[in-house]
Amino acid sequence: MVSLVVSSLIAIVMSLAIIPYRKRRPVGTPLTWGEAMVAATYVFFLFFWVYGVVPNQWMLLADNEWSWRSDRMVYGPFGLVDALPFDLNYEHLRDLVVVTMYGIIFVANVVLWMVWQNRGKEKAAVVPTSTYGRPLVRGS
Repeated sequence: MVSLVVSSLIAIVMSLAIIPYRKRRPVGTPLTWGEAMVAATYVFFLFFWVYGVVPNQWMLLADNEWSWRSDRMVYGPFGLVDALPFDLNYEHLRDLVVVTMYGIIFVANVVLWMVWQNRGKEKAAVVPTSTYGRPLVRGS
């Protein structure tokens, strides 16, 4: 349990460290070779960590500590799982959690790239409009 929590915290801290750095890095600044190598290494390690280590720690916890095996069936509350047209065991449940983790990580990956790519862009000024939706123009 400790390894899953620690690996998840490391992944969160590494991901959130990108946000303050984007404010420091001006748009259009030339990138040196050394900066590019450090950034590539950081992103590679982050991807390795979130797509490899964190799901692996979850699977190790579910398999070894909690004994989520294929011979243990999930029965669920109020017989809800019994109404399903298929059998559901703990191994299936473990794999569904991993797929959900990958989905969350993928969405976070896309959001972080969008945040990085949109740094320095200001929002357009809001033009006041009339009740009919036309922009208000001052008379000359």
